[in-house]
Amino acid sequence: MTQGRFITFEGGEGTGKSTQVARLVERLRARDLEVVQTREPGGSPGAEDIRSIALNGDAGRWSPMTETMLMFAARSDHLERTIRPALGAGRWVVCDRFTDSSRAYQGVGGGTPAAFIETLDAAIVGETQPDLTLVFDLPVSVGLERAFGRGLFETRFESKGLEFHERLRRGFLDIATAHSERCVVIDADGDQDTVAARVWAAIEARLL
Repeated sequence: MTQGRFITFEGGEGTGKSTQVARLVERLRARDLEVVQTREPGGSPGAEDIRSIALNGDAGRWSPMTETMLMFAARSDHLERTIRPALGAGRWVVCDRFTDSSRAYQGVGGGTPAAFIETLDAAIVGETQPDLTLVFDLPVSVGLERAFGRGLFETRFESKGLEFHERLRRGFLDIATAHSERCVVIDADGDQDTVAARVWAAIEARLL
């Protein structure tokens, strides 16, 4: 049986990646591909329980190191129960966030040592690395305005302040440069159809 493909979406708050995840999944299924849509933190029952702990509460509730371990605990369960079984069955997996979010949020944004994150990635993720990562890029002011437009902040990360989110944006762009073999930066400034076209162009160029 052919191994499935693993696609991850990354980016800061308000970039619209979650909307584009759903649009891509719909388009892939229209090509008769079996696709699993999932997210992090979360994506399995145990990981969703950890998500509710990690993402709620005051912005300073957890230290970056504690956040890192929470995220990788959720990721371990997600990989074991959702991602690896789907890939092994030949399905495509489209995931809203993965290890690059730990590198950016807890690492670049929060100060967790990069070497510690890479050690966890090697031990927990191992060879189950994305085939393609789409990094959604948008000016921080625009992204936070969109996040505010949803009403209340959805997670504690959205309320961490402008400086944090500026570091986050730079971090994601640096990750895309360092891992250019699997990362494509998507200009997230535009209407949904325009951004969806950019996503599909990357899929066609890299995976189809």
